[in-house]
Amino acid sequence: MKLVEPPSCSSPSTIVFIGRNRRGQWVAQEQNGLYGGLFVSRAQAIKYALFENGQHPETIVELPREIELDMRGETASFPASRVA
Repeated sequence: MKLVEPPSCSSPSTIVFIGRNRRGQWVAQEQNGLYGGLFVSRAQAIKYALFENGQHPETIVELPREIELDMRGETASFPASRVA
């Protein structure tokens, strides 16, 4: 039996930002810093964001500029373009 960790958030209104950091890694981060991670590809960042936000692609926002993973829990405010 394979154990799967449940998503960190079940609210469909939660925004997840994705983009590249200054080192070229892909970042996915919930708008309030509740969850996030570093990824080697855009596809993996989106897959993670979808898992965490309950499969709501309309709440994933890809940023046109650099984003750094920040898990301090502060609300992010970035100009963005929607992925979905």
